Amino acid sequence: MNVAEIMTELQANGSQSIKNILIKHGVKEPFFGVKVEYLKTIQKKVKKDYQLAKDLYATGNADAMYLAGLIADDAKMTKADLQTWVNEAVSNNISEYTVPWVATEGHYGFELALEWINDNREYVAAAGWSTLSNIVSFKPDSELDLPILSSLLNRIEQTIHSSPNRVRSTMNGFIIALGTYVDALMDEAIATGNKIGTVFVDQNGTACKVPVAADYIEKSRARRKPGMKKKTVKC
Repeated sequence: MNVAEIMTELQANGSQSIKNILIKHGVKEPFFGVKVEYLKTIQKKVKKDYQLAKDLYATGNADAMYLAGLIADDAKMTKADLQTWVNEAVSNNISEYTVPWVATEGHYGFELALEWINDNREYVAAAGWSTLSNIVSFKPDSELDLPILSSLLNRIEQTIHSSPNRVRSTMNGFIIALGTYVDALMDEAIATGNKIGTVFVDQNGTACKVPVAADYIEKSRARRKPGMKKKTVKC
């Protein structure tokens, strides 16, 4: 399949009702409103395709960009590729899911995430924190820089309540991921969660709720075997 064929297929399978839902969740025009389940049927046909993923992403269509993340050959993505992607990730589903997935399962995720969290653009900083969350849930603990991850908890404790809306959300998600998937930092993550308490995030009238980090970690750990990690962060 090529870009033109895929875009035609996406347009034919878009839905205004799905668009309306996604707009409330921070997805920005242009896009058709294609269900993720349908995007995955295209993913099964294409599997991985480095250039096609880049070409789809470059359309600026949020449906195509999401699909690009599903079919991206993460190991081939360069730092320049990933920086281009994060710069253009203005929709929440792209900045907080698509780009973090591809960065995490590639070669430059941790390095770039530490840069992105310092960016003044809310969506780029949110992408950085989401990437870090994905990394700690995916990479073996032996490959993680635990001192840096621990220092990020201190940073969050000091700054989360004064940070931009989506950064607050993804910081909270990072605490949860760290406490759930990194055994050595579970207690620190719970302590940080208790210190920050409830985190307010404007959900734009949706039913989404912000989990209380410490409580969520405790529940997640009860369901998970020690040392278990995700096989993939893409969904």
